[in-house]
Amino acid sequence: MTTPRLHKTLHHPALLAAEEARAAKVQLRVADAITAFAGSMRFVYIHAVIFAIWCSTGLFGVDKFPFNFLTMAVSLEAIFLSTFVMIGQNRQAAFSRTKADHDFHEQELELKINTALTREIHALVTEIHLKR
Repeated sequence: MTTPRLHKTLHHPALLAAEEARAAKVQLRVADAITAFAGSMRFVYIHAVIFAIWCSTGLFGVDKFPFNFLTMAVSLEAIFLSTFVMIGQNRQAAFSRTKADHDFHEQELELKINTALTREIHALVTEIHLKR
């Protein structure tokens, strides 16, 4: 059984705006794709296979224990992946700020409406009690 796809209007407006802004920039779409792949179990499995083959064969005799080239390659990969993690954190922080700002304005509007309704109700109650 498949779950029905949610309509866009059910998502937070700040989320929709952030997604549209990110979709407009190719470099951000690439960063999102890399981050999504690097955060998957497929990424882990692929690396486990590569490291097992590398360590068992010594890259076919070229990179023997203590695997200096493997160490360098993995270190470079870690540098780039940590950058993508920071990009993701910056993205989340920007979305959180946008959402908080949107929610604040919505709550302020609701407060104004509720205050106006409360004043009208109070005026009606006062008018009803004065007519008795």
